[in-house]
Amino acid sequence: MSINETGRVTGTLDKDYNLIWFTEKCMNNALRLGTYIEDATRAGDSELAQFFRRAQGESLKGAEQGKQLLARRLAT
Repeated sequence: MSINETGRVTGTLDKDYNLIWFTEKCMNNALRLGTYIEDATRAGDSELAQFFRRAQGESLKGAEQGKQLLARRLAT
């Protein structure tokens, strides 16, 4: 792993790319967890469905925080 942020290949600094990647992964995870919630609900496993709902909430929180941070940084 490189210590220096160069952006030579993509034109995007590593730290910026990392924030974009994190935000996208949180949103993707929230969508995937929706499927897991449906599967658990359909199977009658309310404990598992609730577990996935909590995880989905955390993913949505991470996505929202990432979007807010990106917005602030892109505005400058």
